Amino acid sequence: MAKAVVERIDRDPERAGLKKAKSTCQRWFQSEPAAAIGEWLAILDLPWEKIRLVLLDESEEGQRLRQSAPFAGVLTPQERWNIYRSFHEEK
Repeated sequence: MAKAVVERIDRDPERAGLKKAKSTCQRWFQSEPAAAIGEWLAILDLPWEKIRLVLLDESEEGQRLRQSAPFAGVLTPQERWNIYRSFHEEK
């Protein structure tokens, strides 16, 4: 899923998905100021190239961060279902 989000944001010179993630993260933090959301607020202040590395990080830390990633809505529901299906078919 993270790879698809990165590809979408990479293709968009306006980085609309990144702007959406920042807005989502700020809204979540106002609603519930959890530590994980605070981490993402700090990450989202970095240049896109560094954020991209965090999203693609395959370490345990990268996996932990992706569990609370604020990139909901960057992909369409259809795109997400296609990813779920392809993942399920690979198993």
